[in-house]
Amino acid sequence: MKEFKLPDVGEGLTEAEIVRWHVKVGDPVTVNQTIVEIETAKAVVELPCPFEGVVAALMADEGETVDVGKPIIAVDDGTGPAAGAPGAAGATATSGAVSPVAAESREDALAEDLVPEPPAGGRQPVLVGYGIKTGTAKRRPRKQAPSGDGAGAVPQAVPSTVPAAVSPAPATVPAVPARPPAAPAAEGAVSPGRVAVLAKPPVRKLARDLGIDLSTVVGTGPHGSITRQDVQVALDAGTGAADGGTDAYARPQARPATAGSSGAAGSAGSTGDEERIPIKGVRKATAQAMVASAFTAPHVTEFLQVDMTATMDAVRRLRGMPDFGEVKVSPLLLVAKAVLVAVRRHPMTNSAWDEANQEIVVKHRVNLGIAAATPRGLLVPNVKDAHLLSLPDLASALGALAETARAGRTQPADMAGGTITISNVGVFGVDTGTPILNPGESVILAVGQIRELPWVVDGQIVPRRVCTLSLSFDHRVVDGELGSLFLRDVGAMLEDPLRMLAWG
Repeated sequence: MKEFKLPDVGEGLTEAEIVRWHVKVGDPVTVNQTIVEIETAKAVVELPCPFEGVVAALMADEGETVDVGKPIIAVDDGTGPAAGAPGAAGATATSGAVSPVAAESREDALAEDLVPEPPAGGRQPVLVGYGIKTGTAKRRPRKQAPSGDGAGAVPQAVPSTVPAAVSPAPATVPAVPARPPAAPAAEGAVSPGRVAVLAKPPVRKLARDLGIDLSTVVGTGPHGSITRQDVQVALDAGTGAADGGTDAYARPQARPATAGSSGAAGSAGSTGDEERIPIKGVRKATAQAMVASAFTAPHVTEFLQVDMTATMDAVRRLRGMPDFGEVKVSPLLLVAKAVLVAVRRHPMTNSAWDEANQEIVVKHRVNLGIAAATPRGLLVPNVKDAHLLSLPDLASALGALAETARAGRTQPADMAGGTITISNVGVFGVDTGTPILNPGESVILAVGQIRELPWVVDGQIVPRRVCTLSLSFDHRVVDGELGSLFLRDVGAMLEDPLRMLAWG
């Protein structure tokens, strides 16, 4: 038996969310077979299996956030059980009734994850890519069955598959030696005559805040553990008393979770007039990056209205050319080309501020980022070495980038190493905005909608296709003159696309 631990698939990864399992318990797997999709702070990544054998257990639910280094799947390769791997009886949360000994073993195995003992000095630091340090958890002591005919036996831990409401312990149970008054029993500890409650600390806190007795809630999480959703179901049912024998608390049939559904960790909650959505994945990473950028780099934003009529005519002509027959040609293509030419004319705009070394790093490669709104949130994948591409190749690269982003298949490598970014806010029907710099970059251009407006041409007011450009830049690297020259050049090339040939 072998366990596959969640790896560090990207520099700085500490956790990831299980999006979708491609296998189930009992399925045969081969080396490098895709077994699961995970969502990191940057992208959805498919993980291959490093072992060959049969899936013995899925150790994380879809929608659950897992720390790097924690096991997510156990594979039976014929070499015997792995340390800490669930047995056949505990492979799935929906397995049938198990013996008290098996349930007790399962409870002990879960104790490290569900009832951890914090280190003396606070949270244990974790090296990225090396997982969570083991040995910091304390197992519950196993209960020893006394000899005799069983009349005075101490009750075994009740399996999680048994409903929460049980009869109290018989009066003939011998007295258990009392613990010292200074060391009260830990929350969730199992006492004689009480059902074992498996729940993580955040779930316990939620139950306390809502006044829910966890002993009345049937868990639907891994190995019968109680999730946030289970607590919410108990709240919606309007009961918190220890009467858990009603149909409302019958164990539901197992159903596959979906990406974004409530899981064992980080699920959303709704209580009447408000809803709470966990901050994780792309939204969490974007928020952290934007806050860091906004309060680190001194932003300056300039605006320019541009007559895009000639650009729109050029787009129509390009669409009819054979070289562009297999790709999508949009105004964004010519905007991107104008930015690349402007970078060549003003290399300092393709730079980054290195605070640690007190240096300005001028990039000789242009990895052109395109901000994309996707179902997973805002992503900024980039076209590598965009300055070396011909116009048809650039159009093909932009099309592939957009298609991959919409499908949610953008990989971390596609978003790393960007040097300058374009944000096309015009697709949302707005004229302009004040974009925030992508961390590690010094310039971002926002492109507003192209719409017909009255414009003065040769002293006459005529209808023209007009767009508003806004350029934000890091004033530590790009001063007002350089930013203005860059924006003016981009606008001039969009007003007369032939300038791209003359300057490029």
